[in-house]
Amino acid sequence: MKFYFEILGCPKNVADCAILKAKLKKYGHEIVDDLEKADAIIIDTCGFILDSKKESIEEILLNVERKKVDKNFKIFVKGCLVQRYGRELEKEIPEVDGWFGVVNPEEIAKNITKKKIILKNPDPIYDFEDRIDDDYQYAYVKIADGCDRACSFCTIPLFKGSFKSRKIEDIVEEVKVLIERGKKEIILVAQDTTGYGIDLYGKQALPELLKSLNEIPGDFWIRVMYMHPDHITERIIDAFSFDKVLKYFDIPVQHGSNKILKLMNRTKNAKQLKQLITKIREKYNDAIIRTSIIVGFPGETDSDFEMLIKFVKDIKFDRLGAFLYSDEEEAPSFKLEGKVSEDIAQERLDILMEVQSEISFEKNNQLIGKTFKVLFDDEEYGVLIGRTYMDAPEIDANVFVKGNFKKGFHKVKIIDVDTYDYEGVITDE
Repeated sequence: MKFYFEILGCPKNVADCAILKAKLKKYGHEIVDDLEKADAIIIDTCGFILDSKKESIEEILLNVERKKVDKNFKIFVKGCLVQRYGRELEKEIPEVDGWFGVVNPEEIAKNITKKKIILKNPDPIYDFEDRIDDDYQYAYVKIADGCDRACSFCTIPLFKGSFKSRKIEDIVEEVKVLIERGKKEIILVAQDTTGYGIDLYGKQALPELLKSLNEIPGDFWIRVMYMHPDHITERIIDAFSFDKVLKYFDIPVQHGSNKILKLMNRTKNAKQLKQLITKIREKYNDAIIRTSIIVGFPGETDSDFEMLIKFVKDIKFDRLGAFLYSDEEEAPSFKLEGKVSEDIAQERLDILMEVQSEISFEKNNQLIGKTFKVLFDDEEYGVLIGRTYMDAPEIDANVFVKGNFKKGFHKVKIIDVDTYDYEGVITDE
């Protein structure tokens, strides 16, 4: 059978599907990049917040319409949405040929054409055997999954299960294969990378993992995503001194009001978060701090929002993503009083992003005339598209350079900027 993949949700799904593609190939199937050439589609879903759930449902229904035209076309749906709502989905959308929750890729590949639905306790961790990736220069590698934290706004532990780590030697083997195949950036993902290893080794083992990956021969970057600020230790900060590990700290602080942080069941208050970021910046003068903010959390008053704005202005995050609070029925925050209307929440979000855009533009202007190592992996209309160490794919800034397409690393001098992106010229020659 020829399978086409539609991957929604977070980068962990991308990593999972790279493994699943190789498993399907092992069982005699073929992976295609063109839906028109496919016998079947596998849709990897997200079940985290309302918008992501809607996106997943819309993609499923879109392919149901395709199936009305081509009766032989098969639809298989996997992932978090199925784990969370599988039985209801099976009843509501009978046109789907198979439903798979958070299931090990090996089990999905074995049963893809045999079972209508597989729902059981989440099994998100696997051993590495092989993977099939796209042509981009970067690859996501999942080092752990599930979560034992208790953030009041989050339902992920309900459908991903408890925190589970992969073995260091297994991750190292996977990364070695990726580097041998030409990947230039390895992006480590988990629900919370600071928790890596606790379940296997009895301690936070991210430093040991980074040391092992740093020793792999080759010219490549290691980027770490999703570090819970309450659990970043001195050892973890020190581990970013390895030469291949980018000084890119993805730390979702979520808010800047002590009251809201407490309601979110976060441990560190605003002052402690500032101290953490100051410590990182003092140790690494080239550190990039990315964060995420939730706006409109229950109980967020005008005063709380003003504290958030001051917090953001004081810290001057290098990268910031902001999201409207999603009121999930199974999350503890659903029961909180003081719900913020969508209109007010959206107005606050717009104000926050305007503040951040000014910070970003100011920081970008300081880069003009400087030269950076840039990783290029795309091109459009004669313009090369790349990224510096400061920017993760899909969420951060791009460097645009006119010229003939060149994959891989090149030195680029920044000659112009806008609020988020840069224009440069290659200076290799």
